[in-house]
This record gives sequence, C-alpha cells and structure tokens, in this order.
Amino acid sequence: MFIYVNGEFVKQEKAMISPFDHGYLYGLGVFETIRVYDRHPFLLSDHIHRLNEGMKELNIEKQLSSNLIDQHIKKLLDLNQIDNAYVRLNISAGVGALGLTTESYSQPTELIFMKELHIPENQTKKGVFLNIRRNSPEGEWRLKSHHYLNNILAKREIGSDPLLEGIFLTKEGYVAEGIVSNIFWVTKGIVYTPSLQTGILNGITRQFVMECCKKAGIPVCEGLFLQEDLLESEEVFITNSLQEIVPITEIGDNRFRGLSGETTQALQGMYKQYRTHLMSRHELEE
Repeated sequence: MFIYVNGEFVKQEKAMISPFDHGYLYGLGVFETIRVYDRHPFLLSDHIHRLNEGMKELNIEKQLSSNLIDQHIKKLLDLNQIDNAYVRLNISAGVGALGLTTESYSQPTELIFMKELHIPENQTKKGVFLNIRRNSPEGEWRLKSHHYLNNILAKREIGSDPLLEGIFLTKEGYVAEGIVSNIFWVTKGIVYTPSLQTGILNGITRQFVMECCKKAGIPVCEGLFLQEDLLESEEVFITNSLQEIVPITEIGDNRFRGLSGETTQALQGMYKQYRTHLMSRHELEE
C-alpha cells in the first residue's frame, strides 16, 4: 500500500517518523477516520474542521484544506487501485526536544493511509454495559486524539467479537457512548442521545444523524440519562463513520426492534441517500 507522509506518497514499508515526534513521546496528536464511497470521502469538510479545531487545542500551527486533503485521498486511491476505503488522517505534533514544552509546534507530522473496505449492509450488533467507566477528557472537551487507553481497556473487557459493542457509563452512572461509537435510542417517537456534558466525543456521524433528524422533523433530546432510560426504549442504534447506523438488537435481557425500527430505517435511508455526494452536513440545509 502507498501512504502519504509529509508531502510524499511512499510505499508503507518506507514510511518513517522520528522517535522524537511529540505525538509518540507525549501523545500529542489527533486523527480522523473517513469512509470513502466510490471515490467520494463522505463528510470530509466536517472531519477536517474537527481536526483543525483539535490541532488548535494541541498548539499545532497547522490548518488543513478540505480540497487539498481530497486531492491527496484521490491520489492514494489511484496508487492503491481501490475505490471504497477506510481512510485514516493523522496529525502529530512533530519533532521536539525532550521534556514538556509550552511552545507551539510549527512542523507537525502528516500521515494519510487507507485500506479497502466493504462493510455489509443491514448488520446489527448486541450491546453490553461496561464495568470500566468512561474517563473524563484530558482537556475541556474530548479530542479524537492519541489518548486511547480507556477504549483499549474497554475492548479487552468485552473481547474481540465484532458483533458486540461495549457501552460506557460515566463515573456518575450516566450513559455515555460506545467503545468506537455514539449511541442513540428512540422512545415514543423521540430520539435520545447523551449530552456532550458526559465527556463523549462529538462524532461526525453523530452530528450528521442529528441533522438528518432535524430535516425529517424527528425530535431529538440530548441530556444526562441513566441505564433504565436506555433499556426502556423501543429502538437503539450506534453510529460511526465506518459502520454508519447500526441497530442494537439486545442489551442483556432487553430486546429492541433492530432493523425493523421505523426511526432507524428512516435515518438509514437518509444516510444512504446522501453518502455518495455530500462533503458537509451543512449541505443538508440547502
């Protein structure tokens, strides 16, 4: 596979970064996971906006252009001869002296790599509440950063079954998010989802689904919710950029409507309608 490293397209075996990169030494880095459909990187502008905001938080002097990243992705698709892909865009702080610094980073390390991806339609998963609690963000809000130990420990807790998603609670007992997803549920026609106040990642697909609800006239309620609020619902689904909208069929002894849920079906239909051409969720308003 070819990957992009600091302005060059190279074979993955030849790609190198410095051991003095502060992304490696201190975890100062952010990334985005983008799904490409028939050569179209879905919601690319939203991903780049979040990445740019994350870099500001990490004091990295870099702002990326959606158009330029689109060009890099298309070049990699050509080199790797694929049309449908999982793309990872990674920015780390770059080389610095040993020790913590208050100075800004002016030469970050830029990586883009991909793999071919075909996820089957109409998949479902089972959910399980995790014993490990969702940690609080390292700063004021949660970045999509290199700090992933909480997620790794959660994945170890439930094992490697790809059809099982762990659900985090906060230390106060509020429903937070999945290990690699945001979570929604439907009760009496209202879509509920945890507030950002719980410390969750504000997922790009989360934001897009909420915009779809608004466009379709489906009421959405964000807040602090307990396990019983989720378990008493009729439909439950999780979202992320690679897997889209995935119904949860059961959590413990509780069963949900899964693929037959009306709200879930409506949102999945909207997602499929838009995924091959939209660059931003704001285009839904046009």
